[in-house]
Amino acid sequence: MSEELSRSVLKDVQERGISFINLQFTDIHGGLKSTTIPAAQLEDSLNIGTWFDGSSIAGFTRIYESDMYLRPDPSTYAVIPWETEVARIICDVYMPDGKPFEGDPRYILKRALKNASDMGFDYNTGPELEFFLFQPKNGTDLIPIPHDVASYFDFSPQDKASHVRENIIKALGAFGMTVEMGHHEVAFGQHEIDFRYGGALRTADNAITLKHTVKAIANKHDIYATFMPKPVFGINGSGMHVHQSFFNSKGENVFFDAKDEYKLSKVAKSFIAGQLAHVREMSAVLAPTVNSYKRLVPGYEAPVYISWARKNRSALIRVPSYSPGREKATRAELRCPDPSCNPYLTFAVMLAAGLDGVKNNMTPPAPVEEDVYEFDDKRLKELYIDTLPGSLYEAITEMQQSKIMKDALGKHTYEEYINAKLAEWDEYRIRVTDWELKRYLDIL
Repeated sequence: MSEELSRSVLKDVQERGISFINLQFTDIHGGLKSTTIPAAQLEDSLNIGTWFDGSSIAGFTRIYESDMYLRPDPSTYAVIPWETEVARIICDVYMPDGKPFEGDPRYILKRALKNASDMGFDYNTGPELEFFLFQPKNGTDLIPIPHDVASYFDFSPQDKASHVRENIIKALGAFGMTVEMGHHEVAFGQHEIDFRYGGALRTADNAITLKHTVKAIANKHDIYATFMPKPVFGINGSGMHVHQSFFNSKGENVFFDAKDEYKLSKVAKSFIAGQLAHVREMSAVLAPTVNSYKRLVPGYEAPVYISWARKNRSALIRVPSYSPGREKATRAELRCPDPSCNPYLTFAVMLAAGLDGVKNNMTPPAPVEEDVYEFDDKRLKELYIDTLPGSLYEAITEMQQSKIMKDALGKHTYEEYINAKLAEWDEYRIRVTDWELKRYLDIL
């Protein structure tokens, strides 16, 4: 199948007159990396790979072991719609001995998916990425001034970015993505574009593609886009809610049970229990920046309290209401990830936590259908409701004690990731901020 697909790609490149191919991959932070080859080199790249220096990529190898090569995945081939005669292919990263590089985020997710497959499960995800569109740069400074003053589901004339979203959706369609919805979000300048739910590897590829596309199209409209979780104080931040389910080899949704009150199977409940049990350990991956924890505060629709429910959007995990005839749509929505994360690593650790719940027959606590934001400390203690970490440093501390995260990421990436995040925290910790100057400079 792969050989047949490779031949199809080579034929399309020739027929379309494609001149260059961008070979794409990500570092451990989810940053998109690329190297460009002439189209004439694509056949060799598909057959034997393309060598590159991995020592300069965050979380990859050291300088004395820098030789690595990219193996293009022909199923990800697409012509870049805003370029001329340029296509892209997403790649897997390999070591010189022909083994997959254990620090490649795509490989880490593939390994997690293999663990699920060995248990009879196909892991499907549907991430919802929110982002902001801001007005053009003021000289060299980036100032977060919203591009519009519209709100949730507003349309023109208030929503000046509706035509920008439409162009983004067209571009995503050219990449082979099925977009289901695009709309304005709650905050000024905030938007969301949702694409079709599917296998976790493909949806992680699509999430990376969406982020790159949004930024490229915004730039063409002389505005700029950001997936920063909380770019503006006092308004909603951007999340990446992730819908999840297991399917079996018969194409049946393993999360569905017609006899259960919530229409959830025992597997689904154990999966939810595993994620609730390990979410503090996962937080440094799901919400990976200092800024992420400015979003995860009460009052702005971001989840803070570790609980689950059916309709309650203040819960960390929400189970969307069941509709007769839509058994395949039964799913659990984890609401704390944000779009600054690496989707490959995020899905890998989410899956590892859920599988741990299934393996150990975990039972989740009772669902909480009330607004958890209204609970006082006494009520939270009565219901044994814990909270997410309050800072990146607290999240890193939790991750340092987690065997689940170490096993999910592998020793190499686990250590590299923690070291990188500790360095990020230290850089933030010693910085003198505008808030400190305004608060202290004159009065002290």
